[in-house]
Amino acid sequence: MLNRAKQHRRRRHEALALLGAGAVVAGVAGYFMVRKIRRDPQAFRGKVVAITGGSRGLGLELARGFAKRGATIAICARTLADLRRAAAELRQRGANVLAVVCDVTNQSQCYGFIEKVVEKFGAIDVLVNNAGVIQAGPLACMGLDDFAKSMATHFWGPLYLIDRALPHMRSQGAGQIVNIASIGGEISVPHLAPYCAGKAALVGLSEGLATELRAEGIHVTTVCPGLMRTGSPRNASFKGRYEAEYAWFSISDSLPILTISSRSAANQIIDSVRRRDRFLRISLAAKVAAPLQAAFPGLAGRFLELANHFLPAPNGAAGADSKRGYESFSSWSPSALTRLTEDAARRNNELGGSG
Repeated sequence: MLNRAKQHRRRRHEALALLGAGAVVAGVAGYFMVRKIRRDPQAFRGKVVAITGGSRGLGLELARGFAKRGATIAICARTLADLRRAAAELRQRGANVLAVVCDVTNQSQCYGFIEKVVEKFGAIDVLVNNAGVIQAGPLACMGLDDFAKSMATHFWGPLYLIDRALPHMRSQGAGQIVNIASIGGEISVPHLAPYCAGKAALVGLSEGLATELRAEGIHVTTVCPGLMRTGSPRNASFKGRYEAEYAWFSISDSLPILTISSRSAANQIIDSVRRRDRFLRISLAAKVAAPLQAAFPGLAGRFLELANHFLPAPNGAAGADSKRGYESFSSWSPSALTRLTEDAARRNNELGGSG
């Protein structure tokens, strides 16, 4: 029995090593493939690309990248000031831009955004559902409204936009839908329960659409990034011990090996859209974590339980008020440990009202 147990452990370790090596090889091969594909500077010339949450963060990086490749750009966001800054920058880069105020949780505003895009440009070739909200904190501090907000933003918002865009794409005989989900939609991590629930719903919706719409000439790409340095922690919402929650989140978002720059992530997404990929994972950590979760769900679960012990303990009841990242500064963050994410915040219009 003892020898059999040792053999079982050895086989498990060998499988883990093979999975890790395979992920490294795939990542290196993918890197060189992406470099080769990006050489076409006009890959989206004449195409109309609509991006939600396009005023800052990854959405703004995507708008820059699509515009650089010749696309006409439409962006929407909730905040007019952010939209104006983003649109002005894109126009300075030579892009043809439409900027529309739109809250993706509002069905009529989503429908209005799509109609304005088609009215102005005559078509909608690519719809990128990128708008999102991040709510970090212990489950004990989260209320039903936190889950409802995540579902409204990450599931219902994309569904409203897709519902209105599909008739136009069908009449064109072609179209592409890009749903920016998250590795959190595949592996739920502690202190991000509402976010992960909403992203998991988006993954399910996106995969279902991909299966049925391909026969109509409409391609759907599901994107599941790992941690990206977009600068978004400043505008995320935190509950419980605000300063401690913001510190671990922003520091994690700045780790150079476990995270990927927003520009690199945007380039990979755009190249994936050009290839009409069905599914894309971004960052080596995401590419390794998902297969490990599938192969060893019990092991992954125990690891996440262990990680949860090191996160801040609850400090307040469910439904407690939340604070934005820029309201939760401490000696830990911003600091040298968060320099990369602070640089990204400046680059990607994430400072906003936080200065």
